[in-house]
Amino acid sequence: FRLALIQLHVSAVKSDNLQRACGLVREASAKGAKVVALPECFNSPYGTQYFKEYAEKIPGESTQKLSEVAKECSVYLIGGRSIPEEDGGKLYNTCTVFGPDGAMLAKHRKVHLFDINVPGKIQFKESETLSPGNSFSMFDTPYCKVGLGICYDMRFAEMAQIYGQKGCQLLIYPGAFNLTTGPAHWELLQRGRAVDNQVYVATVSPARDEKASYVAWGHSTVVNPWGEVIAKAGAEETVVYTDIDLKKLEEIRQQIPILSQKRCDLYGVEMKK
Repeated sequence: FRLALIQLHVSAVKSDNLQRACGLVREASAKGAKVVALPECFNSPYGTQYFKEYAEKIPGESTQKLSEVAKECSVYLIGGRSIPEEDGGKLYNTCTVFGPDGAMLAKHRKVHLFDINVPGKIQFKESETLSPGNSFSMFDTPYCKVGLGICYDMRFAEMAQIYGQKGCQLLIYPGAFNLTTGPAHWELLQRGRAVDNQVYVATVSPARDEKASYVAWGHSTVVNPWGEVIAKAGAEETVVYTDIDLKKLEEIRQQIPILSQKRCDLYGVEMKK
C-alpha cells in the first residue's frame, strides 16, 4: 500500500495550517496514498508558550476537519499532533487517527514528555505545560496493524517492542526533532527501531522554518525492516511517498527470525496498561 508523509510548513494561523494540510491530503489521495500522515504540531507553532493558546478539545475544530477530509478522500489519516488537547484542565500532546469513513480510530497522547537540557545548544521542558499520556495506541487497517508514537516516544525502545509484540508491522512517529538532535539521532533512532523489531518505521516532521522560535529538522523518513532508508525528504515543505511492501517484511523475518528466537525465559518487556 502507498504511504504519504506530509511535511507541512506550519504558520501561526491555525485556519491556514488546516486548509493547507487538507489540501495536501487530497493531493496525496489523488496520487494513490491509502495511509496519510501529518507532522507533529501541524496546526500551531511548536513551543510551550503556544500550547495553551492553540489548545482544543477533542472532538473540536481541527479534528472535525481531519475527519471530513479522511472521509472525503477515503484514506487512513494520522493527524500528527493535530492539536494541544485540553481535557479536564490538563493539556496533552495528542495525535488522532481517522478512518476512510471519518470515524476516529485512535487517540494517542504523547507518553514521554520532551524535557531535555543540552548545555549551550538546547533546553526544552514540555512538562511545564503538558501532561503525559498513559497508554499505547494501535489501529487496524486492511493492510496491517499500525502503532503510534509522538516524537520523543521514539527514543524508548520498549514502546516499539511492545507494538511489535502486538502485531504492528508499521510504526508511525509524527515528530519535530530540532537542529541539535535531528542530525545526531533522527535517522539513527528510526533505523534502530526498524531493525530491532523488523517493522517499517515512518517519521513525519514539520518543514523547517528558520524564523520560528523552535526550528524543526525536517527530513521526514521511511525505513524498512532491513534498516534501509527507502524515502526521505529534505527540509522544505513536501509530500513523501513510498510503497510499504509487507511481503518484504515477511521475507526478512523468515531470513533472520529474531522474533521467534527471543529468550523469554531470560528477559521480557511487557505492557502494564
